[in-house]
Amino acid sequence: MPKRPRVVVSVGASVDGKVALTRNALLMHQPNTDLWSSMTPEAPDSVAIDVIEVVRRQHGCNAILEGSGSLVAEDEIPDELPFYDGDADGLYNHFLPADVIEQQSPEHMWFTVVDSRGRVRWTERHQNWDALVLVARSTPADYLGYLRRERICYLVVGEERVELSRAVSAMATELGIRCILSTAGGGLNGALLRADLIDELHVTLAPALVGGLGTPSIMDGSPLAVGEPPTRLQLLSAQTDTAGAVRLHYAVRRS
Repeated sequence: MPKRPRVVVSVGASVDGKVALTRNALLMHQPNTDLWSSMTPEAPDSVAIDVIEVVRRQHGCNAILEGSGSLVAEDEIPDELPFYDGDADGLYNHFLPADVIEQQSPEHMWFTVVDSRGRVRWTERHQNWDALVLVARSTPADYLGYLRRERICYLVVGEERVELSRAVSAMATELGIRCILSTAGGGLNGALLRADLIDELHVTLAPALVGGLGTPSIMDGSPLAVGEPPTRLQLLSAQTDTAGAVRLHYAVRRS
């Protein structure tokens, strides 16, 4: 049985821990992209690093993890998909076509998205990257049929919603994934936290304040139960630059 992949979270935030400008302001859309970038002035001694390359060197990381909310706004209505009129039962098995998973270069990466509601429409392909969708048995058959037509791999890892512990284990057993880098928002990161799946955390703080009740933060999701202790961290490194940005690297303490 393969060991569970290492899970590393990397997030950029304001000093007050916000990871977006408002709840539904996707950072990949203008003017949000430029507004977010403007929070961190350029500095000759910038603390910015390519976290993907760092975790690839350190841990053999070969998967990025995102939530569908990073790609599709909650109030956005995705394009309608053709009705799937075949036998839907066969759709609810992992879809890992050999021509995709057996021809991977050493640089190959999986862009993994949790999408049990079937909201993401895949319009881009990039060299050395393949999409991997984490779905559940509640995911609409029309969406699973769409993924199969597009030759997009998926793992069925839950009943009503994606169960992250099952998903992470399946990524190891089915695809040999050794390390996962989450660049997701607060909702998915918070779910990883509650599932005790986070091993390391990289946080880069911009010298700015966002504020706003309900604005996504580094870790959202379910609150602690009464009497439940917070997750303790060990500081591995801390750096600052002349622009006022701070980069922090922590390991989760489990002992």
